[in-house]
Amino acid sequence: MINYEFPLNERVRTLLRLEDLYARADYFIAQDDGRDHHIALGLLFEIMEVGSRADLKSDLLQELERQKKLLSALHNNPEISEEALDAVLSEMENASAALLASSGKIGQHIRENEWLMGIRQRACIPGGVCEFDLPSYHYWQHQPAHVRRQALTGWLEPMLPIREGLKIVLRLLRESGKSYHFTAHAGSFQQMQGGRVAQLLRMRLDESLPCIPEVSANKYALNIRFLTADYAAKSILIDQDVEFDLVFCTL
Repeated sequence: MINYEFPLNERVRTLLRLEDLYARADYFIAQDDGRDHHIALGLLFEIMEVGSRADLKSDLLQELERQKKLLSALHNNPEISEEALDAVLSEMENASAALLASSGKIGQHIRENEWLMGIRQRACIPGGVCEFDLPSYHYWQHQPAHVRRQALTGWLEPMLPIREGLKIVLRLLRESGKSYHFTAHAGSFQQMQGGRVAQLLRMRLDESLPCIPEVSANKYALNIRFLTADYAAKSILIDQDVEFDLVFCTL
């Protein structure tokens, strides 16, 4: 099965982009080759850019506080594990405290590092980080892997509170929905929303099906078209029924 996620508002779109960037940064930082660490540094620059929304930290704090209140009301519910509930609330408290303790915009420490910003500026130019353009960066890339990894980890660390906050919010969002099984007849599916607005759609599709979903949604209707996965030509609507699972997620 292939899983697809479609954010239906800008805030969730930003959180999903950051989640992906953090995951890829973790992967490339863990490697040893200098070329992998070059990619990791580029990902840190992307995290800084995507996360530079002025209200991102306050959005996460507000959502965590709202969820803490909702979950706290579940205490003494016989169907809820008190131990599991306390663990989630503790995780939220720690994430909120870390966000409150962080100062400035995400990546501010990178913006204040002249050497890093010089690399970022040159990286915007095709082939702009060759050894003759940035000899000091070339020298850094030839340092032992553990030296480069320690530097990358240090530059990533001040941006981790945002990741911990968004991990909790996205986990709660993904767990909020119920899965439904549908069939798109002749590649098309439509469902009236009745004013219900989801924040995230999660879809599971058999990987053997040679098609990809295209989603458009508003508070009135959800439309999904399954297009042929043709890499050499323009995709067109697939001429067959497509079965899929769909989850409507909202907090």
